[in-house]
Amino acid sequence: MAYVYILYSKYLDSHYIGSCKNLENRLFEHNNGTFENSFTSKAKDWVLLLKIENLGYQQARNVEKHIKRMKSKIFIENIKIYPELIEKLKTRYS
Repeated sequence: MAYVYILYSKYLDSHYIGSCKNLENRLFEHNNGTFENSFTSKAKDWVLLLKIENLGYQQARNVEKHIKRMKSKIFIENIKIYPELIEKLKTRYS
């Protein structure tokens, strides 16, 4: 099982979209600067805005790429408001 997740940093006023197999561990890594030169190492206040679960690993990677290609805070907000968008992404990349 894999996840797609969206984080938000108030300090940076920015979102981060990622995918992983172990969400709890990955969130810990983001907030503790495990990867020193990564984008998320610029802040320590990342909070989980949204998670999409029960995905195959390749499916999760494809959904992540789709959301990143949108380059839109509005799209991210719409995913939170309209759960049917999540289902459409899951189906599209199944």
